[in-house]
Amino acid sequence: MPRYNAPFEIHVHGDVPLRPDVTYAQIQEALKPLWTYAGAKSLADGATSTYEEEPGIRFDAKDRMLQVCWTITGDEDFRQALDEMCMALNDLTEQGAAIEVSFYDTEFDEEEDGDPEADSRDDFVMLFVGPNPAAIMQVQRDLLVEDVVHLMERHFDGAELGGVVGEIDKLFSDRFDALVNSLEIGRPPRGGGSSGGPGAGGHGGGRRPRHLH
Repeated sequence: MPRYNAPFEIHVHGDVPLRPDVTYAQIQEALKPLWTYAGAKSLADGATSTYEEEPGIRFDAKDRMLQVCWTITGDEDFRQALDEMCMALNDLTEQGAAIEVSFYDTEFDEEEDGDPEADSRDDFVMLFVGPNPAAIMQVQRDLLVEDVVHLMERHFDGAELGGVVGEIDKLFSDRFDALVNSLEIGRPPRGGGSSGGPGAGGHGGGRRPRHLH
């Protein structure tokens, strides 16, 4: 159900590998925050994107892959739905994965004549899901290495960047060790457990192009 006069057009994009034993009913329940936000009564009803050329929300049973390329209109409260979805998806994932979320300001028009100093309220958030914190950190590490190498290859040969990648690996290793130590210290005497929440990063930085298919 479209939300008229909504301040944002929100695009959610990502491929999430799921465990072999995951059922469609579990997927539907995990994604409930999204399809209920869209005003739908089921995942099948809410899986269609605002744009016909986008595949929407699909589950590839053969590859056990949840594929999301889905646009909806909404407000800042959609972020809560995303947090709830990520927490639910963690329990279904086989590996770590990144989910990109772009917020496009529906009232901002780059072509309009107006205040040249005015900025859009566009925003971009990267969320991470995975079966455990190590899997989530691995995805974060891989994306950071890709971004840093891409940037530095403008000035250096790729073979020269081994030290940079090594330092990035050390940073993530230190962060993981600190996380493990904190869990050990905070562990209750008997039983108990922990679950990794969605990581988030990236903010603003200009209007991003849409994913093309």
